[in-house]
Amino acid sequence: MIVLETNLKDVSWPALERFARRAQKLAGVKGDVSVLIAGSKRIQELNRRFRRKDKPTDVLSFAREDGGDIAISAPIARTNARRYGLTTVQELKVLLLHGMLHLAGYDHETDSGEMARREAALRSRLKLASSLIQRSKSLSKTSTMPGRAKTSSANRRGREA
Repeated sequence: MIVLETNLKDVSWPALERFARRAQKLAGVKGDVSVLIAGSKRIQELNRRFRRKDKPTDVLSFAREDGGDIAISAPIARTNARRYGLTTVQELKVLLLHGMLHLAGYDHETDSGEMARREAALRSRLKLASSLIQRSKSLSKTSTMPGRAKTSSANRRGREA
């Protein structure tokens, strides 16, 4: 289920929900997954509450035994879409896939590239643009991506992409 707290006129919600279900299945996430697409202020509140990081970020993941929750910042998704020459929908799909992989237990901060390899394979299968992990690595060589912080290893506290 996708919950929208912000206005994104150019997004087909049924198509995005279909994509989310497919990404969930391919990532191997069992149970129910809810996706919140909200403003950066709301995402910052969640990041501060669960990760003690007082800044907005693009995507957060909160795993549960029976699925999980993903929270995405619509303004950051729009900005990144423009930055990487994508549509907002394409960027939302990249963020959804990344969040699903975190719900499946992957953690790119600690897994020696396992999540990056899995994300690359699924990205190719789903015909998606470059992954967040690839972007982070290329940007970290030259600058810092706005709204980025290190990933928490604690599932219940949430994970940032």
